[in-house]
Amino acid sequence: MDINSQMEIIKRGAKDIVTEDDLKAILEKSAQTNAPLKVKFGCDPSAPDIHLGHVVILRKLRQFQQLGHIVQFLIGDFTARIGDPSGKSATRPPLTEEQVRANAATYKEQVFKVLMPEKTEVVFNNDWLGAMSPHDIVKLCASHTVARMLERDDFSKRFRENIPIRIHEFLYPLFQGHDSVALGSHVELGGSDQLFNILVGRELQKDAGQTPQVALTMPIIEGLDGVQKMSKSLGNYVGVTDPPNDMFGKLMSIPDTLIARYMLLLTDIPEEEINGAAMEIWWGSENPRKFKVRLAREIVTFFHSEAAADEAEAEFDRVFARKELPSDMETCKLPCEEMPAVELVFASGLVATKADARRMIRQKAVTIDGEILDDEMAVVKIEPGAALRVGKRRFIRLDIN
Repeated sequence: MDINSQMEIIKRGAKDIVTEDDLKAILEKSAQTNAPLKVKFGCDPSAPDIHLGHVVILRKLRQFQQLGHIVQFLIGDFTARIGDPSGKSATRPPLTEEQVRANAATYKEQVFKVLMPEKTEVVFNNDWLGAMSPHDIVKLCASHTVARMLERDDFSKRFRENIPIRIHEFLYPLFQGHDSVALGSHVELGGSDQLFNILVGRELQKDAGQTPQVALTMPIIEGLDGVQKMSKSLGNYVGVTDPPNDMFGKLMSIPDTLIARYMLLLTDIPEEEINGAAMEIWWGSENPRKFKVRLAREIVTFFHSEAAADEAEAEFDRVFARKELPSDMETCKLPCEEMPAVELVFASGLVATKADARRMIRQKAVTIDGEILDDEMAVVKIEPGAALRVGKRRFIRLDIN
């Protein structure tokens, strides 16, 4: 593939490229020498599961692999124990070594749902950062000033608002940058909140006599609510291990304003088609549901199969269009024949807390066999086989022990 065509693939959906000229130059050199680029992505295993927010970057890494390059998937087993301050308004609690190991094992399993194993090098930054002496760390710190660190938006904001910044947080960008020196990376990918850290890597590589890496950042996508960034802690996420029906249903629930954005960043749908869909949604000339189905099918097919997408679409139509019950509901066995409404909803496992149960009942988002349960103080007589529904997508069949 010619260099301009490669550039178009790499630039699709990207937020920052520092610099495009540098990117073109290293692609040309790679083609001339037949030596693949080393494309780095560092990920601190701060949570056990990967969702579509992470997939935005993983897909871009996969595109580099499809162009013949090697991905350096760096697991930050050392830096996770510091806590990345990027985008945070307060110091992030560091993880224990046991948490890091458990999460790292899950990450390694899940990233290969997107990345090509034969073109991926999995590395751990404790291998070199853990071996640094106090002298090495002081020398690394001498490469940057406090004023330079305060150029970062989150640091400067916290400084202005008199919110504490711990000294170890200044070390994080330096360690991330040193990772690039240790690996000799040609390109580093990250979310848009990582640009400062990646640029530190460029500077440290230059100081070390290496060719500075190209910084490439991808947008941070909004979650299913269309407002806050996708996050497991906020519950607005689609996990890469979600079953096909759940994945399809969640994607069908996104606001219309996110359809084109998800298509661009999470699928290979041609940009011309995406732009056309965006215009039709804007003018109201087509029902947005048509485009959501296309989006959901693309993503379910990628993570599962086309057959799974067919079944998920049929199940979605059955439950949401024809208002029928799911074909594969689980059963919850309850300890008694009568229970207070809040206790019942919580015991079903369809909500995380009793507060969530109260909120859903007050919102009239709970039904039993189609009848709305809107009195949180009510005592409910449980009929074996009754179908409990919470919200739009959570169902369970009730039974008694």
